[in-house]
Amino acid sequence: MRETTGVRGDLRPRPVRPAGWWFDGLLLAALVALTVALAAGHLFGLDRTVADWCDGHRPTAARWVAMTLNLLGQGTPLTLLAAGLGVLLAVRLRSVRPILPPVVAFVLTTFTIGPLKVWTARPAPSASIKEPFLSPEQTLPLFQHDLPVRFAQSYPSGHVANAIVWYGVLALLLAPLLRTFGRTMPARLVTVIRVVPPAVVFCTTVYLSWHWLTDSVAGLLLGLLLDRLLRRMPWDDLPLPGRLRRWDRPFTSRP
Repeated sequence: MRETTGVRGDLRPRPVRPAGWWFDGLLLAALVALTVALAAGHLFGLDRTVADWCDGHRPTAARWVAMTLNLLGQGTPLTLLAAGLGVLLAVRLRSVRPILPPVVAFVLTTFTIGPLKVWTARPAPSASIKEPFLSPEQTLPLFQHDLPVRFAQSYPSGHVANAIVWYGVLALLLAPLLRTFGRTMPARLVTVIRVVPPAVVFCTTVYLSWHWLTDSVAGLLLGLLLDRLLRRMPWDDLPLPGRLRRWDRPFTSRP
């Protein structure tokens, strides 16, 4: 039988705000309701109005600025950055636990965002001006499985969901990493890291017409739900194999 390290405490979830699972249920219900509404053909007018306004108010300079800022939501660089911070913190603390949040976040995002995109099969607004050159009306509905997968992965916005998840992981790792250098991360800076990049990604994704407004709203709801699951994880108390006993030290900054 494999030996595992002892569990600290009784493995209680870490506190989140708003407290309780009711808010998670509300986020999930809102995501389901939004998906059902779009599947029934509702909210298309709102999506089209926002996309048309953005298309008519996008000078070249603003477009390039928005494209640059939208890089804040690139999933692969964020994943690598979070993994790198986790490894660095693990080495400095001689603990494998800081590697757990990036790994779990990667699993959660991989098995939620991508499958939802494939299942809902919605084209992006730009699908009418580049391949597959659909009519404007054809770019709005969900479940267009007759299209190649690469042309129908707009819902929900992966940029927005990834930004919320990965900047949450970065904030979780940066605070204890700075403590190993004798520095303290202000609580306001943690909030800025968690809020500002996802907000910028949300706005630029819609402004560039890379996603419909409802795509980004869905990404917001899904990202917040995943972020709350990750924030609840008792990272310092999860049981580990006995062979990692020498690399089993807590790292989180609060219970």
